[in-house]
Amino acid sequence: MNNQIFSPKITAVIESLRKLPTIGKKSSQRLALYLLDKSPETAITIANSLLDAAENIKKCKHCQSLTEKDVCDICSSQNRDESKLCIIESMLDLVAIEEAGFFKGKYFVLNGRISPLDGIGPNELKLDILEQIIINREISEIILAISPTVEGETTAHFISQMIAKDIKISRIGFGVPFGGELEYLDQQTLIHAFNARTNIK
Repeated sequence: MNNQIFSPKITAVIESLRKLPTIGKKSSQRLALYLLDKSPETAITIANSLLDAAENIKKCKHCQSLTEKDVCDICSSQNRDESKLCIIESMLDLVAIEEAGFFKGKYFVLNGRISPLDGIGPNELKLDILEQIIINREISEIILAISPTVEGETTAHFISQMIAKDIKISRIGFGVPFGGELEYLDQQTLIHAFNARTNIK
């Protein structure tokens, strides 16, 4: 006899939590039961925060980072160096670089990597927006801070070939192993990776 352990509503919470990165079956059950049994107030607070964010957060129309405004604070800042453009894969990469505190230029967030097997191509990465930024802005250097994975190498190559203007293009390197993710680097390694970047164009 196969009795269902959890009610449909609890099961729905567990399955929703399992959609989060790194959250497996046991972790989702543990989180769901904690929130519903030990801390229902926390569950309501989290639900309200997520609902509010989902309704109000959008992509910055310039760099594609997450923001509540049409243009994020970094893109609208007069204190950032517009001549330096750092191309990164995700908001977590942006957070890692900003927390290290060494880069004062601007960003473009790809929100992914070119991966034909996953149905991700240039259009999904909004490379048309990136192209217009490069055309319309006085940029002296484009820094490709893209993870050295197979998909990352493909993405970096595509972007470097896409850029028609005579602009210096560099790639971070030192301390980033092949297959490594930028967001997991410690701050010192990240700084070294930027300082030891190599020119590819």
